[in-house]
Amino acid sequence: MTARFFGRGALAASAVILSIALTGCGNHDPLVGRFDDIEVPGAGTGTISGVFAGAGASSQESAMDAWIANFQIINPDVTVNYDPSGSGAGREIFLAGGVLWAGSDAALSDDEAQRSLDRCGPDGAIDLPVYISPIAITFNLPGIDTLNMAPATIAKIFTGQITAWDDPILAADNPGVTLPSTRVTPVHRTDNSGTTENFADYLFANVPDVWPWEPSGTWPRQGGDSAQGTSGVIAVVNQTEGAVTYADASRVGELSTANILVGGTWVPVSADAASRAVDVSPQLEGRHEADLSIALDRTTEDTQAYPLVLISYAVVCLHYESERDAEFVTEFIGFIASPLGQTLASSAAGSAPMSDDLEQRIATSVAAITSGGTP
Repeated sequence: MTARFFGRGALAASAVILSIALTGCGNHDPLVGRFDDIEVPGAGTGTISGVFAGAGASSQESAMDAWIANFQIINPDVTVNYDPSGSGAGREIFLAGGVLWAGSDAALSDDEAQRSLDRCGPDGAIDLPVYISPIAITFNLPGIDTLNMAPATIAKIFTGQITAWDDPILAADNPGVTLPSTRVTPVHRTDNSGTTENFADYLFANVPDVWPWEPSGTWPRQGGDSAQGTSGVIAVVNQTEGAVTYADASRVGELSTANILVGGTWVPVSADAASRAVDVSPQLEGRHEADLSIALDRTTEDTQAYPLVLISYAVVCLHYESERDAEFVTEFIGFIASPLGQTLASSAAGSAPMSDDLEQRIATSVAAITSGGTP
């Protein structure tokens, strides 16, 4: 069993030009007009069949739409379903055996990794970083496209210490900018969210005196404006002048964004800077050799990096009892982590490209997935 989509040569084989436009997606359709001139293997070239399900991170939703649409074209006898119910929910459903893989904006905790032994066998589950994206501090303030925000400023906004946009702390970050007296309305996630955990991790690492809560997928404070999922918080901000939230940058649309302070430099949100933040961070220690969890360096002084970044993982078993399930996971995860899959994600969601080295390490991990009655 091998993943056919790894390697740069896959882009040239049996290529056709596709333009995907999904219907029934409401007003926000990240795929319309985004796939012109992307080469993919010819339709109907796949060999697997069946219905397969995953669940988890809503940050991956735009990319997942693209991955699923194209994977099903290549494999016309396959139906892939993905429920963007949030990272925490996805991990729980996966650990309970309800789906074949989970999307998660945080790697499995030590407790979850231990629980995965019951789900997956003695080697447990592994985390594979398939989607890299900056988390934007995004706000609705007509006439202002961008603002500078130091970590302490961001923390004070989301703890309610800054209540108006013309607060002297914001003014100090933004000399020469005329700020309105509009009320600041911070909006957080209500669900167990990997984006929340990454956001909290960034603040706790940089300004623990202002943000004293240990990183968690659940919001640590009572009260305040909130909504379910990435689309929920973005909708609230779109509808509320003065509102501000944290969200996967791919979902920001026309809203304004903040530059963050790194090494004394104001760094704007971008895919390249997010990718740089991942490249300068070490791998998490103490995991299975096939696990590629990354310990993000949130306090880097590298002015080319944007450390307010999320790495969204595909959480998969290293062993599946069903050969059919193992073949699907190998093929599908291999597809989304391939150069083609990453091109599709970048086009649909503006995600950051992974390095060639990371791509090859994921290929090695995927190749280690086994099936049958004995791991």
